[in-house]
Amino acid sequence: MSAIILSSSSTDLARRIRLATAKDLLVIRPEQLPAVPAQVMAIANGSGPMTTLVIDPDEGGEKYAFDLARRFEKEHPDVSVLLVTDRAKELGLSALRSGMRDLIEETASVEDIRLTLDRAERARAAAFQSEKAGPREGADSVPARVVTVASPKGGVGKTTLATNIAVGLAQQSSQEVVLVDLDIQFGDVAAALNLEPQATLADVVHGPALTDSMTLKAMLTRHETGLHVLCGAKSPAEADGMTPAHVGQILTHLAAQFRYVVIDTAPGLSEQTLAALDHTTDLVVVTSQDVPGVRGLRKELELLDALDLAPATRHVVLNFSDKSGGLSVRDVEKTIKRKVDLALPRHKKVVRSTNQGVPLVLHGGRDRVVKELQNLASWFVPVTVRHDGGLARHGKER
Repeated sequence: MSAIILSSSSTDLARRIRLATAKDLLVIRPEQLPAVPAQVMAIANGSGPMTTLVIDPDEGGEKYAFDLARRFEKEHPDVSVLLVTDRAKELGLSALRSGMRDLIEETASVEDIRLTLDRAERARAAAFQSEKAGPREGADSVPARVVTVASPKGGVGKTTLATNIAVGLAQQSSQEVVLVDLDIQFGDVAAALNLEPQATLADVVHGPALTDSMTLKAMLTRHETGLHVLCGAKSPAEADGMTPAHVGQILTHLAAQFRYVVIDTAPGLSEQTLAALDHTTDLVVVTSQDVPGVRGLRKELELLDALDLAPATRHVVLNFSDKSGGLSVRDVEKTIKRKVDLALPRHKKVVRSTNQGVPLVLHGGRDRVVKELQNLASWFVPVTVRHDGGLARHGKER
């Protein structure tokens, strides 16, 4: 039998936790809680291995709890440390940064506590398996698709495409999808999806999430479609210190946790974008139908080829396509020396959806631009042949 240790002076909390778990529960007072993980684990001697530590600190004792969680994160990542608090919004981010796996509200019901303990157990098991095996279950047979959306200049609808691809994938596939805002200074994925993130890319860089995939996943923001989002920093100053190495660590963790990773990048080829390309399986490059945009795209493609960074799977999207502008699709293809895979027409619905924070793929309808965006997301969902000869996409029949 394994054991849970609770540090609390509340007999009622101890009663609710006992009702919520079949494991042995050992209760100590906050002043009895050792500062050394090995000494904490020794308390469970005779009751089986310790799997979870629940800390209900006295007033002002959060710092002590955070320090202990950091030590457990480093020395015993197979033990989940949980914080009991009535200040979840105020302390949640600091708790996750310190290595806490989850929070328990002081007034949580027995069922809520059971669910939290179950999540902690899954996180503990995942951490243990991660140390033993590394990649996520099934990763050897179905590697993650990492879709990077890039453009040589801003204002061409890159974020609109990235958000619609990510939401479209979340609709089409039963596998999990994560969207990363890698425009580290001026990213607006959160606004495009009408999200209010508690944690951003800047928070991930300066906490344990860089080395622990479960902590990273806990810091993602959830969209109503089930899509997970790693939102960009709230200000350019917060983005200081974000290195290509950080990008690599984050994408490695996310590719081990999710079936699809969609990346919205900054205009041009920043060092962070170049780092992302090292992990990219599918590149979507976007341009507007004007001379500066098309020439910029040609230069970007030539540079990627020279650096041998562009993945084999590349898609060119021509946004704001308009026959009256003086350039045809054929003119664009001659300039960039590549076929245009998708030409999206200019449409007032695009502006409206951006202002509302609701991607067009959620609207449905018969408009060409909506259908094309839905089709764009389906490019990345593998198609297999069913036994009856029909076609099926992963997670959804077609």
